[in-house]
Amino acid sequence: MSSSEKSIVPSTSALRVAIVGAGPAGIYAADILSKSVDASIDLFEQLPAPYGLVRYGVAPDHPRIKGIILALYKVLQRGDIRLLGNVEYGRDITMEDLETHYDAVIFATGAIRDAELNIPGVDLPGSYGAADFVSWYDGHPDSPRTWPLEAEKVAVIGNGNVALDVARVLAKDVEDMLSTEIPANVEADLRTNPITDVHIIGRRGPAQAKFSPLELRELGQVPGVDVIVYDEDFEFDEGSENALESSNITRQVVKTLTDWTLRKPQGHPRRVHLHFLHNPVEILGQDRVQGLRTERTTLTGDGNVKGTGTFHEFDVQAVYRAVGYFGSPLAHVPFDPVRGVIPNEAGRIIDNNQSKPRAYATGWIKRGPVGLIGSTKSDAAETVRSLLEDFDAGHRPAPVREDEAILELLDQGGVRYTTWQGWERLDAYERALGEAAGRERIKVVPREDMTRISLAEKAANISN
Repeated sequence: MSSSEKSIVPSTSALRVAIVGAGPAGIYAADILSKSVDASIDLFEQLPAPYGLVRYGVAPDHPRIKGIILALYKVLQRGDIRLLGNVEYGRDITMEDLETHYDAVIFATGAIRDAELNIPGVDLPGSYGAADFVSWYDGHPDSPRTWPLEAEKVAVIGNGNVALDVARVLAKDVEDMLSTEIPANVEADLRTNPITDVHIIGRRGPAQAKFSPLELRELGQVPGVDVIVYDEDFEFDEGSENALESSNITRQVVKTLTDWTLRKPQGHPRRVHLHFLHNPVEILGQDRVQGLRTERTTLTGDGNVKGTGTFHEFDVQAVYRAVGYFGSPLAHVPFDPVRGVIPNEAGRIIDNNQSKPRAYATGWIKRGPVGLIGSTKSDAAETVRSLLEDFDAGHRPAPVREDEAILELLDQGGVRYTTWQGWERLDAYERALGEAAGRERIKVVPREDMTRISLAEKAANISN
């Protein structure tokens, strides 16, 4: 690594802050902090590439995501925030390291695990977490390179946007995905996909669905796919009526679903079925998934449901659980195992009912996996405000070491860390791969290849 790449941040800044996680939450916190005070900010990311779930957690056929990445790109391109990628907290760098070298640390590690669904059969082969599937088709370097696309009929449990993404990717013809940045290994597996029917299963009614209107409408525009909804699932109670009156989003979602009840199937080769008022109670099968049993539910007047004692079995050979994301514990950082978050008050990490000095959280690891980009920005602003209030109140420790010291520590540990310049190399490489295939980008998947390209190291073969 050249000396010019090491000297990105001046060493005379008044405040030195480490941010762990270079997804939207971490980048927004860094941006707000850099515009609020004279600061030296290091952004640590365990992957060789930035952007977190925007790169690895959103279906590649969402073009509006490019706008979010462009905004994040502009923040990091300025050069006043130092990106240090391929650095894993708890392995390559510790809490003690961060406390030694920085005035404060902000954790923005997100939520990447699947929330649990505790029903019989959930561990059968053919039962998959949606987060794992999303990581696969988004080319996450730590995910398997292949996916067992063997089922003709599948169930997707969940009534949120992730369930829509999973269903759409499963049902979509691979040719319609080639304009996206899907990696070559994902394209190869999708070409073998024998699927005919996807059943999206929701426990509550249409007015309680957590779909965004745009993503729901996108589902109805997939070529070669019929979207089927069922009249008997359209039940509304007082809670539903209140939701319709108070939320324009709910009205749009229900209108789209209602309009689809009037459409006749066109005989397309693949179908997506939206089912409401079905509570999954058991994944059926002996050696692998052979079906899904649900209990029919009814609304209770407040938007919640209760069981009716009537059961239904879906003939499926795979089940995808899109019931939410969940945070992961971090070494020497408090963790709430029930909510999957770092306990905090306005971003200040709480340990044994007291604020942990100089330690903060933002994003999904702070508040749980809810909210969109707007929520992430306001969330980061709150955390940065808490940090600055603490330091304005005199909670600053003795001076810490210079900016270059953290790089020396990583070098001593043999960490092949990447930088913003390294990401620009990898970005250009992926775009070149895409251009050769008539596409905007093709992702490089193996971590080692990503690292070699970022560090401008020579290799005999680079796969993707």
